[in-house]
Amino acid sequence: MKVLLIKDVKGLGKTGEVHEVKDGYGKNFLIGKGFALLATNEILNKHKAQERKKAENEAAEIALAKEVATKIEASKITIKHKVGANGHLIGSVTNKEIGEALQEQLAIEIDKKQIHLDNKIKTVGIFNVDCKLGHAIHATIKVDIIAEV
Repeated sequence: MKVLLIKDVKGLGKTGEVHEVKDGYGKNFLIGKGFALLATNEILNKHKAQERKKAENEAAEIALAKEVATKIEASKITIKHKVGANGHLIGSVTNKEIGEALQEQLAIEIDKKQIHLDNKIKTVGIFNVDCKLGHAIHATIKVDIIAEV
């Protein structure tokens, strides 16, 4: 009996694989417990169509992430922050503030968890900040911190 695994089964295989198993194991355990489906042509074709659609969606996400990365790399954002008497910022610039500035100035929406700061920004100046856009695509944006009067 051929089955299409819809969940990982220890000792047998991973999701999406087709395996030849004994009838009792296939019917009673794999199909009965919801780990697999009987591998008919209809089910296999449906599974292949879902895989193709998933690959297309992933390709679209990668293209969008690359487009956003090029837009981020080519631009610079400015953030005004309060400065103390000694010239240091009061507090520090957070990844949340950088995300909000990206949204306001460039109309790019990036979650604050995708913005990675190596060190806290506590002084005025220009800093390079890494943005993780998913699918192993990174972009570096220049952030200009200026003193707010």
